[in-house]
Amino acid sequence: MELQELSVSRIELPPISSVRPGPSLPATPGEASVKSLSLGEHERDSGVQVSSGNHTVRARIHLCAIYASMFLAGWNDGSSGPLIPRIQKVYGVGFVLVSLTFVLACVGFISGALINMHWTDKVGFGKMIALGAICQIITYTIQAPAPPFPLFVLSFAINGVGVAIQNAQTNAYVASLRHDSELYMGMLHARYGAGALTSPIVATQFAQMQNWSFHYLVSLGLAIFNTISLILTFRGRTQDECLALVGEAAGETSTSDHSNFRQILSLKTVHLLAFFTLVYVGVEVTIGGWITTYIIDVRGGGASAGYISSGFFGGIMVGRLALMWVNKKIGEQRVLYIYAVLAIGLEFVVWFVPSLIGGAVAVSLIGVFLGPIYPIVMNRAGRVVPRWLLAGSIGWIAGFGQAGSAILPFLTGAIASKTGIRALQPLLISMMAVFPILWALIPISTRRID
Repeated sequence: MELQELSVSRIELPPISSVRPGPSLPATPGEASVKSLSLGEHERDSGVQVSSGNHTVRARIHLCAIYASMFLAGWNDGSSGPLIPRIQKVYGVGFVLVSLTFVLACVGFISGALINMHWTDKVGFGKMIALGAICQIITYTIQAPAPPFPLFVLSFAINGVGVAIQNAQTNAYVASLRHDSELYMGMLHARYGAGALTSPIVATQFAQMQNWSFHYLVSLGLAIFNTISLILTFRGRTQDECLALVGEAAGETSTSDHSNFRQILSLKTVHLLAFFTLVYVGVEVTIGGWITTYIIDVRGGGASAGYISSGFFGGIMVGRLALMWVNKKIGEQRVLYIYAVLAIGLEFVVWFVPSLIGGAVAVSLIGVFLGPIYPIVMNRAGRVVPRWLLAGSIGWIAGFGQAGSAILPFLTGAIASKTGIRALQPLLISMMAVFPILWALIPISTRRID
């Protein structure tokens, strides 16, 4: 039998059209996109065809790194509620001054959103998300030794920049996936809920200790792990390069002579989504940040009242996972109105039913019904915004929205300083009533076929 001559210097790649998907694997971005396989030059250099299995593994690694980043964002937001009463006691400040932490965070969020919009295309996904992670390391390094109050407050601005940049990049990455992005978006924000569920449990323990600020040492350890994970996973690559590694084709490119920054600012839909997100995030963080104080002052709760904040964020995590099938069955457009009505009804229960246990259960259920709203908004952005503007647009939506986590809790603190924390419930109900009004103004569009 004759042997054919085998060339070991070069292995020819078959045409892309001849690549056939392998056997069925668990749903991942790599598996979902194998039919539209697009290899980058860095894959071709090795001269070996990249299998769908490699795409699947890389997709899972990318998602794990992104999920860790979102977990830390939730951890950060969930820490405030149990620590606020202790911060007031240690620094001798009232509702207004302690609310300055939210104001400086607002400055950081908006600054981070603008930095992200302007620099994403120039710097790239991998470098930007690592920059955001480093900002959180700086923040927790400042906060851990309980510095003087002005420096402590200032650190929240640095943290705001870091959270806004990471929030923008992670949401844009997931929204850019062409298959099952709704599923991955729900899972992404469930990780936020997991972080926000865990941190109040830890923060409540530290709030009762002499070295209360050592809670931020735990946060610092998580931030260091997050930064290393993001650097090693994405290695400073652009988003298109990262998507190519998991089998996703490159996105659309702009045909306009105007800069992406100017194009984003000209989109009315982006601003409507940003304002909706501002109100939603404001409600979410106001509940998480002030419900502990409300339960202690109004319902007579003890030092363990911080666990109610944990229950709220746990509800958010559960809602984002357990209600995904409801979103699909009813439709994301209609189901959001249902969630808003249910959340408002439960808020009336917290307001008028003088029961500590009943209030705690109602707060957790409010979290369940509020949880799916944020992923639904991000899915809508992925459908109506041109793909080449998606990273910058979601950066603005998420960053401007995070400003709500500072503005509305600050207003709550300012009003509480005059009328008492009893004002929390009517304020929350009035904010939630804005949800259906804004949602009705946002255009409906089906996902583009790229």
